[in-house]
Amino acid sequence: MKIAIVGTGYVGLVTGTCFAEMGIDVTCVDVDTHKIENLRNGIIPIYEPGLEALVHNNAKAGRLHFETRLADVVNHVDIIFSAVGTPPNEDGSADLKYVLEVAREVGRTMDGYKLLVTKSTVPVGTARKVKEAVAEELAKRGMSCKFDVASNPEFLKEGDAINDFSRPNRIVVGVESDLARAMMDSLYKPFTLNGHPIIFMDIPSAEMTKYAANAMLATRISFMNDIANLCEIVGADVSMVRKGIATDERIGSRFLYAGCGYGGSCFPKDVKALVNTAHENGYRLRVLEAVEAVNDDQKRIVFRKLYDHFGGDLAGKRIALWGLSFKPQTDDMREAPSLTVIDALLRAGCTVRAYDPIAMEESKRRIGDRIAYAQDLYEAAEGADAVLLLTEWKEFRLPDWERVRESMRTPVVVDGRNIYDKRQLERNGFAYMGIGIK
Repeated sequence: MKIAIVGTGYVGLVTGTCFAEMGIDVTCVDVDTHKIENLRNGIIPIYEPGLEALVHNNAKAGRLHFETRLADVVNHVDIIFSAVGTPPNEDGSADLKYVLEVAREVGRTMDGYKLLVTKSTVPVGTARKVKEAVAEELAKRGMSCKFDVASNPEFLKEGDAINDFSRPNRIVVGVESDLARAMMDSLYKPFTLNGHPIIFMDIPSAEMTKYAANAMLATRISFMNDIANLCEIVGADVSMVRKGIATDERIGSRFLYAGCGYGGSCFPKDVKALVNTAHENGYRLRVLEAVEAVNDDQKRIVFRKLYDHFGGDLAGKRIALWGLSFKPQTDDMREAPSLTVIDALLRAGCTVRAYDPIAMEESKRRIGDRIAYAQDLYEAAEGADAVLLLTEWKEFRLPDWERVRESMRTPVVVDGRNIYDKRQLERNGFAYMGIGIK
């Protein structure tokens, strides 16, 4: 079986590479000629642990190819996966222009049966639009080729995407025909043989499953952040509360950590898109509207704590940021709390110096020289009036606090991820503020 993956971002490149690792002939397609040329030369456009070696090995083995023109690939593969971006419109709805352009290109070039699978996260009803786009292009050519569409949403965590793809806890596939089901079943056979379940369903249900999953996880995060804020008011400790509720098997412990809000390419975009889908259909997802509002506010909590500590006088203060990416093990800064914090600090008249193990080049690309960058966490803290911990990278967990304190102008730590022991830092002479900690 030969397949094409359109789009070489986090989803597309990981998907294509992992399929190639299973022995499937894969062609990754992207209109960005520079990106494709780099991939041909072994240069990976994203940071994802383990991905670079897999790309290199499978390209060398002749199972992984890179092209810029989908038209040159369509009639040489059996299945075409669409893994292009679906950025939010101003109203929060998903922009489907790239998804539909892939569909039109397939319709313009196919000369026999094809299965077009949407891998991107898309609203319910997208498959129907994809089918219409392919059919319209076929009609323009006077062609009557049969084709199928399917939905196969991804559930990859940035920073652990290779493992998530190789050892999925479930594979969700929405299909409309027996042939499409058989082809997807065959494609995923190596995974099901290892005991990983594949769940077939109708296409609208598959499209909704991805949104519902991300929305539920986002809800858990915002719930705990809301609880954390109340804990501070009433004198409770959210870390104790978390332990107390996590032992309930109906609740569990995942995604119950209080912090400075979620970010990334999925949760913010998908919650907005799902809320918009509800609005378009005359319904309000009131819980998710609240989830979004809580998260937007939570991204500012680290700044507010710093502001209150200094009595509102932040002009001229030197602030160190530990962490820029929205979470560890990735350079992704999309919707990252750090961006909100940096903007607030600069507007307040602070100077900012940041360190992140991976994401500093991405930060330079996004915000340029608005802030300074350090070689390590200790350099970031030198002469600082406060350290703000925004991303819980492992190397931040056990710093030499004596060294940090001696290098700072004022020993203040705002822990946006609750990874430090308040009592320990206070014994070391720091003023410490966490999230939801008394």
